[in-house]
Amino acid sequence: MIKELQLRLSPECAATDGLLRRAVASESAIDERSIHAMRILRRSIDARGRSVMVNLSLRVYINEEPQDEPFERTEYSDVSDKQSVIVVGAGPGGLFAALRLIELGLRPIVLERGKDVRSRKKDIARISREHIVDAESNYSFGEGGAGAYSDGKLFTRSKKRGNVQKILNVFCQHGASTDILIDAHPHIGTDRLPRVIENMRNTIISHGGEVHFQTRVTNLTVDGGKVVGVEAEDSSAQAEGGGVRSCTFSGPVILATGHSARDIYYMFARNRWAIEPKGIAVGVRLEHPSELIDKIQYHSREGRGRWLPAAEYAFVHQIGGRGVYSFCMCPGGFVVPAASGPEQVVVNGMSPSGRNSRWSNSGMVVEVRTEDVREESEYPVLKMMEFQQRLEKMAWQEGGRRQTAPAQRMADFVNGRLGSSLPVSSYAPGLVPSPLHFWLPDFISTRLREGFRVFGRRSHGFLTNEACLIGVETRTSAPCRILRNDDNLCHLDLEGLYPCGEGAGYAGGIVSAAIDGERCAEALANAVCVGSH
Repeated sequence: MIKELQLRLSPECAATDGLLRRAVASESAIDERSIHAMRILRRSIDARGRSVMVNLSLRVYINEEPQDEPFERTEYSDVSDKQSVIVVGAGPGGLFAALRLIELGLRPIVLERGKDVRSRKKDIARISREHIVDAESNYSFGEGGAGAYSDGKLFTRSKKRGNVQKILNVFCQHGASTDILIDAHPHIGTDRLPRVIENMRNTIISHGGEVHFQTRVTNLTVDGGKVVGVEAEDSSAQAEGGGVRSCTFSGPVILATGHSARDIYYMFARNRWAIEPKGIAVGVRLEHPSELIDKIQYHSREGRGRWLPAAEYAFVHQIGGRGVYSFCMCPGGFVVPAASGPEQVVVNGMSPSGRNSRWSNSGMVVEVRTEDVREESEYPVLKMMEFQQRLEKMAWQEGGRRQTAPAQRMADFVNGRLGSSLPVSSYAPGLVPSPLHFWLPDFISTRLREGFRVFGRRSHGFLTNEACLIGVETRTSAPCRILRNDDNLCHLDLEGLYPCGEGAGYAGGIVSAAIDGERCAEALANAVCVGSH
């Protein structure tokens, strides 16, 4: 017999198999020995009261064994001899588009400007060690995209856009822990995600697709208003002393280049292909000692204790008609250097799967609408991107023209004090004391300061000089939207082009980008099917 239960338990009981079995037996009025297996279906932490509780949804197998896997597998067929489709970008949008194309009987050719997920790790290490940013291999560019080495959170509010469960199942099929099917805020961890991404690549190749690294698309091949391929530069031979090789690939195109591929936005602006500026959010990374956040969120002097994970928080408030909110909260994580080119300092956050560092951080950002940015630009459609660029260069200058980042204690920022010392930080390249309250744009710093006051009143102890603001957080989302039709997802001007994911302005995070990748693959496959009849 199979029975499903909803239980509300102490953290110790929820985390201890023997205690959990006892609770299940008591709730079901059965002999504990008759429980052959238990499968947790959903798990969430309720820290609203003084006593933290864990809510569990379980499937209990009584006098029988589970016959099914905890996740649903997707079957992939061989597409070696099928029509080719170009997928530009190997982030979540591109990878899930490629996998879905295989399901639909099309052959993906994935072009990634950066290196494979393992090789790019060496270039990422050089940013902290030598302050050298490889413009083609960094936290933004390379296999897995910006999410591969900057956290791996899978929480999304995009459930109306597609099948979130399908995305999580595919991750599990490729090696992610089945905990992501259970937790309210699923998270793979930046230490485990690279292997999952490698497995996805291997699935694509073993079923007849192709994956090309260090292959940067430089232009679209357009014939009579229809995209029929791409032009690219292959730099993979440079390491052996060779040069950059020009190459072309033929087929319809899914464009999944991520929010930092600024050369792609320039390409659209120069050619007057449909693109528009969109609102973004910018601010800082706020880093606290994780022990302090645990104590605040769990209402306990002991913090998380033995049975609870590192605590999370989420804040949002409207100030002066603009949202001020926490973004990409990383409990037990690190602040990382996320620049993708020279003369930039950009910060982001990540957490390993264990979420066990001494620090917790989040982006603290202010909503910026297109009407808030009035500076003249050669390409007005790129004004939000150029606003990002100006802030990133200011941070680079304030940080000492290296990857050291400008920083300020939280209470000093709120009270307009300069301050000359900084707390110990997880940010490996190092911090430089800087008056962020002085040089950040006033409409951002003023709202951040008031937001921190509000958040400090909501959570006593949150507004403290033990916390540090690290600048700047600018890559929360794409600064442009590459316009497409709502019905068939094809670009407004260019038949055969499917702008996809976060870089095209239609997603925000790993899961929503993956969902959009699948949707673009389905739209393209439908167009190919219609065109062949």
